[in-house]
Amino acid sequence: MDSSVPRRRLQALQDHLVPADDLSYSQLRLNATAGEFFNVDGYSVVLPEKLQTGKWNVYRSARSPLKLVDRFPDHPEIGTLHDNFTHSVDVYRDYKYLGTRIRYDGTVGEYKWMTYGEAGTARTALGSGLVNHGIPKGSCIGLYFINRPEWLVVDHACSAYSYISVPLYDTLGPDAVKYIVNHALVQVIFCVPQTLNTLLSFLSEFPTLRLIVVVGGLDDQIPSLPSSTGVQVLTYASLLGQGSSNIQPFCVPKPDDIATICYTSGTTGTPKGAVLTHGNLIASVAGCSLALKLYPSDVYISYLPLAHIYERANQVSTVYFGVAVGFYQGDNMKLMDDMVALRPTIFCSVPRLYNRIYAGIINAVKTSGVLKERLFNVAYNSKKQAIMSGKIPSPIWDKLVFNKIKAKIGGRVRVLASGASPLSPDILEFLKICFGGLVFEGYGMTETSCVISAMDPDDTLCGHVGAPNPACEIKLVDVPEMNYTSDDQPYSRGEICVRGPIVFKGYFKEEVQTREAVDEDGWLHTGDIGLWMPGGRLKIIDRKKNIFKLAQGEYIAPEKIENVYAKCKFVAQCFVYGDSFNASLVAVVSVDLETLKAWASSEGIKYNDLNQLCNDPRARAAVLADMDAVGREAQLRGFEFVKAITLVHEPFTLENGLLTPTFKIKRPQAKEYFASAISRMYTELASSDPSSQKM
Repeated sequence: MDSSVPRRRLQALQDHLVPADDLSYSQLRLNATAGEFFNVDGYSVVLPEKLQTGKWNVYRSARSPLKLVDRFPDHPEIGTLHDNFTHSVDVYRDYKYLGTRIRYDGTVGEYKWMTYGEAGTARTALGSGLVNHGIPKGSCIGLYFINRPEWLVVDHACSAYSYISVPLYDTLGPDAVKYIVNHALVQVIFCVPQTLNTLLSFLSEFPTLRLIVVVGGLDDQIPSLPSSTGVQVLTYASLLGQGSSNIQPFCVPKPDDIATICYTSGTTGTPKGAVLTHGNLIASVAGCSLALKLYPSDVYISYLPLAHIYERANQVSTVYFGVAVGFYQGDNMKLMDDMVALRPTIFCSVPRLYNRIYAGIINAVKTSGVLKERLFNVAYNSKKQAIMSGKIPSPIWDKLVFNKIKAKIGGRVRVLASGASPLSPDILEFLKICFGGLVFEGYGMTETSCVISAMDPDDTLCGHVGAPNPACEIKLVDVPEMNYTSDDQPYSRGEICVRGPIVFKGYFKEEVQTREAVDEDGWLHTGDIGLWMPGGRLKIIDRKKNIFKLAQGEYIAPEKIENVYAKCKFVAQCFVYGDSFNASLVAVVSVDLETLKAWASSEGIKYNDLNQLCNDPRARAAVLADMDAVGREAQLRGFEFVKAITLVHEPFTLENGLLTPTFKIKRPQAKEYFASAISRMYTELASSDPSSQKM
């Protein structure tokens, strides 16, 4: 960032500073050099809280330094999702809202659109239909299908009539769906014909279920259930028609009312339901709106799962700004075709897809011939140099090279956002150069209604997740057992803790787990380790809990996998490692020496010492094959299999610092101890299949 930015913002704050809350003007005086009281540092500010508590610095966005954002500044009357949608129905009534390519006969054509006004009418009819069926206010409504216009209409109906939407993510598996339906006391489930049979097979185990609504189903194909089940099945069109003939008044929610319960994937047990209010979701999106403006002329493509908070928050934002939302066909392999047809201006994605785009472009360049490859490299380097120096790149490079690349995703994208897991800095830089426009990365979680922090769209520095959402505050709390403290040099480090109106109300029916997550002062402990970079930028560097994400967003519980591999005949001890920059797991295996020696003898393999044997590719292949067999028997999921291993003959012990007194692996220490082996394994995987790693 331009070094003058902090000074400009400091002066702006000094010019407009007024007393806020119960802090006096003198307490809010600014001193960016000494850090006294209220310190502006780039696009974050340090609050006076550390001086009052003697503990850790608390950071807030410099975009809203005196007060946390909980409403849209231009429309403070919008306090709920219902307010948000009603406002847009009034303002953008005749604008395109929901688009789909799928015709009724199943063929694919051009996008057909429903306007905001038409969606508002459908919302009212659908909600009235639920009321007419006797579904009481506050009931949980399950959504068991992937992205399509009806998903959002159902969600808007829930908001208008004070129902609670509960997404049932299909990839969690039927057991998780069954658990969520019963745990949340779901009374109505919206599904599609493909998921109807799954629900019917569990019908006797759903005591609270009263109504199943089949989206896209035909009336003559809907089964008639015995009255003894207490469950009625009807089509979405039927419910819509019933509501239209008997419209009911809205049952308007309050900001503190529950809007949705989002269940996590539950890698360490049953799924947990994060309770999010209308006010939570409005605050998160309102805070983000200070940095990123969208317009009714924008077009957004919806393919990220609506069961995830990332896409839910995006949809709240598109509604506020009157953006048109086009849906993909439902097949990720056809997403690029959908983008060419839709020509979106906004594309929100995850590192896995961005890395595939990167790999595809690089492969195309390398196979295009010497001259074209040379032209690409010249264009790339020239545009990179201009961007990094704050200059406008020459338009000639777009005309000659990059417009052809932009056309692959429709040719009009002006905003590319990345979330869910960290994006490699080199990939982010690549996207900026090839696609232009605004390219940035954010960090968040379900428990914070999505965004905790995000890069400033104008920031040219990569490798961080920006400053706090103006709707929250962030502090880094010491984690001495991992050697992360606020006194670390050159930058303070610690567990990322979040406070503000975006923080959820807790886990549904889980008071103990809620207290573990949110302390008595209202700070949510994320379990992620961060450090503060210059300019008040947050960087994610580690994970406190022994759960981590792979690049595609899948959560991994390594102890579970290590316990499975412990059954392998070659394995004495096993350290499974993965991170959110890579799509595969790797492992360091302390081998059972007698078993390995016996195998080598049977194979006629000669070796001088144990190091040579452990480094023999044939030994690694044999051990990995046995681990794969054990993994298949234990029904590990595909992403839970390790893809590369390093064999060591030394055991993990207390003496070498790899075990706790209770003989558990010290993960941070093991990560450091085997750093070179981990790096080597990922390098080997990348060289054998580049698309399988940084995804």
